[in-house]
Amino acid sequence: MARHGWVSVGRRWRLGALLGGLAAALALLVSLVGGLPGGLPGTSAAPRGTAKPYVGWGFTHTQFSADEGAPAATARVRGLLKADGGMAQDQAIMGWGADNPEPSPGHYDFAALDRRIAFVRASGGTPVITLCCAPDWMKGGKSGANHTDWSRSALETAPAPAHYQDFADLAATVARRYPDVKHFLVWNEFKGFWDEAAGRWDYEGYTDLYNRVYRALKKTGEDVMVGGPYLPMDSVAPTDPDASRQVRGDWGAVDQRVLDAFSYWNAHKTGADFTVVDGASYPNGGSPRPDEFTATEKLTAVSAWVRRQTHDLPLWWAEYYVEPGDGDAGWSEPHRVAVQATGMIALVRGGADAGFYWNPEKRTGTGCPGCLWTPTDRAGGGRPLPMYDLLSRFAAAFPPGVRHRTVPVDPATASDLRVLASDRTVLVVNTRDHAISTRVDGDRLTLRPYEVKWLDR
Repeated sequence: MARHGWVSVGRRWRLGALLGGLAAALALLVSLVGGLPGGLPGTSAAPRGTAKPYVGWGFTHTQFSADEGAPAATARVRGLLKADGGMAQDQAIMGWGADNPEPSPGHYDFAALDRRIAFVRASGGTPVITLCCAPDWMKGGKSGANHTDWSRSALETAPAPAHYQDFADLAATVARRYPDVKHFLVWNEFKGFWDEAAGRWDYEGYTDLYNRVYRALKKTGEDVMVGGPYLPMDSVAPTDPDASRQVRGDWGAVDQRVLDAFSYWNAHKTGADFTVVDGASYPNGGSPRPDEFTATEKLTAVSAWVRRQTHDLPLWWAEYYVEPGDGDAGWSEPHRVAVQATGMIALVRGGADAGFYWNPEKRTGTGCPGCLWTPTDRAGGGRPLPMYDLLSRFAAAFPPGVRHRTVPVDPATASDLRVLASDRTVLVVNTRDHAISTRVDGDRLTLRPYEVKWLDR
């Protein structure tokens, strides 16, 4: 989707990535143990504790992240994350910073993925892997690393049905290579599964792929956990012919074709340890309705609907967006953080157990709206930005299973605020562009425009 900020992976970048990871790869070889089909070595990291079907709040590594850059900057981010508990961190197996994992049948290249997973481990995070995308030879392209087509259209092509099992086998190979990774997301946003002729999602095809991957992963270990369908919960205007009659509000209506796809997967899946969706608070190509804060109520409505359909299976949001243009709405950073905080509150209220923030870093430069830290291309980089403070605090204060409390709020300002509380913490968001004096949980507060405030209880 456009809001992913996709940048094609050119050969120059891929070569630089491989060279940049050479030292890490050589160090890794020293500690490799075990073996995989075709003589592929495994990794030495041991599983940590008993896996649960949720991981809390974290972020997704995209094309550029803190696994590469100036040593001082990358070390700064690793230390920052480790000090704050690591957070859950998601990485795709191909694209978004990872090279083609199986350029030709039975021949693997995990150097870039090894580097990313090593970073997650070093920063104390919980590693999560998204099983997307597929090598070219599985989708009609040429075999061989030199023939990888990194265009967006090629990357987002689904495997051909004849290669669904090949992709499942690749997924199992990945799971055996990283024994400490216990959570796997199957595919990404139904990429390549849109049936243009029928005008709907090819949910039969996706579910076939999902079930094969699910079975293959379960054979690698009893505690491996698998989730899907990672559908984009797109919304449309309430008057649109495809608007759902069930899931709607002031923010619009979910596209019924998405709900149909979810319902088919839910009814025909072999199994699932958790459910995965993604989406934005605003409609595709449109603006938030009726405003950016009220629009986040969509995230609550969708979450609640999904939980009902799956009988309360743990719910993950692999991606969530509240700002049109992925940072290009012209908002100030306080405004951006306030809307993001409101969106996260909305997810929790709907019953979400995990959420991943997209776009943690740009490669170079100083301007980086919504980024978690400054670019690591220079020694002074890797410093936390306001979105990092929000995400890390939210992850610590509202982990899965925490009990949420209702706290008293001044009725005169209640509609201007968004509040989320636990036994120990209260998060208060001012949704207005002016200062507000109010009382929350017995405390008298003066909030700056769009201020996000944390209170101890």
